[in-house]
Amino acid sequence: MRLSGVFAALITPTGEYGAADLPTLDRVVDFVMDRGMDGVVVGGGTGEYPHFTLAERASMIAQVSKRLDGSGILIASVGTSSIHTTLQLAHCAEDHGASYLLVPMPYFFNYNQDDLAAFCEQVCESVSTPCLLYNLPSFTAGLTVETMARLVESVPNLVGIKDSSGDEKNLEPLRRCPVSVMVGDDSLLLPALNAGWDGVISGIACFAPDLVGSIYRAFRRGEMADAVAQQRVLDELIEKLVQMPIPWGVRIGLEVRGIPNGPLHQPVAESRKAAIADFEAWVQRWL
Repeated sequence: MRLSGVFAALITPTGEYGAADLPTLDRVVDFVMDRGMDGVVVGGGTGEYPHFTLAERASMIAQVSKRLDGSGILIASVGTSSIHTTLQLAHCAEDHGASYLLVPMPYFFNYNQDDLAAFCEQVCESVSTPCLLYNLPSFTAGLTVETMARLVESVPNLVGIKDSSGDEKNLEPLRRCPVSVMVGDDSLLLPALNAGWDGVISGIACFAPDLVGSIYRAFRRGEMADAVAQQRVLDELIEKLVQMPIPWGVRIGLEVRGIPNGPLHQPVAESRKAAIADFEAWVQRWL
């Protein structure tokens, strides 16, 4: 079966010294699932995964699996900078009942396409859980369309792609891949659905699941005028969000909606404080 639908990429709430705050994570899961999400992603880019230890990430996967209790699909992101820690986390995610593994490429060092293909192949061959390839070129080594197409043809349990490149040129060639294709850049949500993609894994859906979900559902119902209008609203939100580091805007917006989620991982410069206050006020009006 092809994976389809709308999935919220969860933030990771933080407590003292930036440790993962699991009780608040439960609140975030309830917030998005109560607003119609088909499932969630834990430990992805929106979850700021490089900041957390393997033990913390494994505990978050276990916590979200328990909280969902079969009510939605759990996609566990298992990316790290090393094949060794990625495999450790992938096996933990399997043990905790993840429905799918999301496999970002390594970050920090520069690798070529053959290196990245070898990384993906080893991860997928080491697990039995179906995997989604995660192309996140702004933060990890980027994959070409040719590499992604080659991998989905040759790796049996690679059942989908999440493309967060934001590159419109990827829409048509990735549509031809014989797997589920999920858009990860919210600005391309409606264009991707129009191109025949299967769904969306959205960081913005962690704070505005109602909006992201309404675009997807309007499209599926064939109500294109409504989908276009809602995409314009989403684009307005994106214009504000991108003025801050990702995912500050999502975390701040979630706090405005009643879920405080702890300190950011970077001290807030004086020059940012006024902009954050303006964004909070804007979100209140926008909501």
